Amino acid sequence: MNAIRIDGKAIAEFLRARVARDVALLQAKWNVTPGLAVVLVGDDPASSVYVKMKARHAQAAGLKSRQCLLPSNVSEAALLELVEELNDDESIDGILIQLPLPGHVDRWRVLEAINPAKDVDGFHPYNVGRLATGLPALAPCTPLGVMHLIKTVVSDLSGLDIVVIGRSNIVGKPLALLLGDAGCTVTGAQLQTRNLPDLCRRADIVVAAAGCPELVRGDWLKPGAIVIDVGINRAQDPTGTVKIVGDVAFAEASKRASYISPVPGGVGPMTVAYLLANTVNAAVSRRGLSLVMSPDAGQVWPASFRETTREVELQQAT
Repeated sequence: MNAIRIDGKAIAEFLRARVARDVALLQAKWNVTPGLAVVLVGDDPASSVYVKMKARHAQAAGLKSRQCLLPSNVSEAALLELVEELNDDESIDGILIQLPLPGHVDRWRVLEAINPAKDVDGFHPYNVGRLATGLPALAPCTPLGVMHLIKTVVSDLSGLDIVVIGRSNIVGKPLALLLGDAGCTVTGAQLQTRNLPDLCRRADIVVAAAGCPELVRGDWLKPGAIVIDVGINRAQDPTGTVKIVGDVAFAEASKRASYISPVPGGVGPMTVAYLLANTVNAAVSRRGLSLVMSPDAGQVWPASFRETTREVELQQAT
């Protein structure tokens, strides 16, 4: 068996195009241009590249993009003052604080200072609580991206057994809530979970988000399982070359899975695409508009990955 790769890059491109159409409709009908502000503290190279990429995609989709670059020694009070300024700015619909923050800053105090209606990362306790109780909320972008990828290859999740490895507030916990709402039987696992390989062997879908390079081996999987790899890790091969790998041993898993997301090019692009989608949804919600937005955790998208890929190919051909 050779697994079909779930091309997150192509699907994210399709999603961003739909977001751009929604933005154009908002501009034409209500003269509204959604605005996204990204706050970066310090000069970490990886974070800087990520922030620039988010700004580039936001601008390409027609959103207003504001980058707030602060020195690593900025005081917590000054950062909170900036958040309050962005809360009061009516041209800004989404606020994202690029993590991690320096050690002298209380991360949770800063995140809780964001207006929940502008919390496009979905980390505010208000949105977390609404998500946990099944109410409409701004959900974290990576779990939304994972849900979308899964729904491109299986239309009905009801009754499926799913193992989510990793219980972070950013991915594992909110993803388990979204999957549970979709009717799945979800097992939340972590590196310390006993008999982790046996749990995975019973799962219809395995989502690896533990931050451990190539943790999930091929023989951990049930034949035909769907595998979503959220991990992004730097690892050295036998020659000493540094490469990016996921939490799944891709070559091994590809021989047993039916579908698998690669690293890179799988979940990562979807996270950025859903940041844009959340910003547009926040703009609509804040203004009480009746427009039904396109991005909705994959529910209004082509039912299968093949259909999505075919539409992308047709767009590129024209």
